[in-house]
Amino acid sequence: MAISDWPATERPREKLLHRGAKALTDAELLAIFLRTGVSGKSAVDLALELLSDFKGLRNLLNATQSDFCSGLGLGQAKYAQLQAVLEMAARCYTETLQQRDIVGGIAEAKQLAVLRLSGLQHEVFAAFFLDTQHRLIQFQELFIGTIDGADVYPREVAKQALKLNAAAVIFAHNHPSGCHQPSQADHQLTRTLIDALDLLGVRVLDHLIVGQGVPLSFAEKGWL
Repeated sequence: MAISDWPATERPREKLLHRGAKALTDAELLAIFLRTGVSGKSAVDLALELLSDFKGLRNLLNATQSDFCSGLGLGQAKYAQLQAVLEMAARCYTETLQQRDIVGGIAEAKQLAVLRLSGLQHEVFAAFFLDTQHRLIQFQELFIGTIDGADVYPREVAKQALKLNAAAVIFAHNHPSGCHQPSQADHQLTRTLIDALDLLGVRVLDHLIVGQGVPLSFAEKGWL
């Protein structure tokens, strides 16, 4: 049965308009994004099939272009639309953080780190540069590496902190493997960055590692 034949209260678009996006299932949200189904399948049927094939919404959203476009009913246009939506969401969240003291709510920094770094197939080392009130000045992806590491240069980090007149910084990087436990090299790098920035009067407040699930926080572990 086509979605247009469903009761109005059960159609994903109408349901969203009347009850809000939070009332929709993953499949219903995805169906709105897809807009149309394929022969013999409604948009919701197609969404359910895609969620099954990709083993969940997270894997679908983080899929590479080639993997995404291999899905039934998907292509480069849909991939481009999805990437635009994800980037708008990340930028919106960044603007929100710029109005707040993110040290008072480290969970928000974790959420932005997940938005920016989760699901990447290569390692990225990033930083939240903060002002004296610990409000976000800028979030930057500083170094891009390979599947198992990224070269980080403390001198370049220090130069960027000075350029932005930052008073504090929170570092974040991802582990493509999904494991968020830090390596010995992660511990050594964090200490090196703390020592280098301390000479400039810039305080390192945390180092987040993004893997599967909630990012690991060095500060919460008492490692700073």
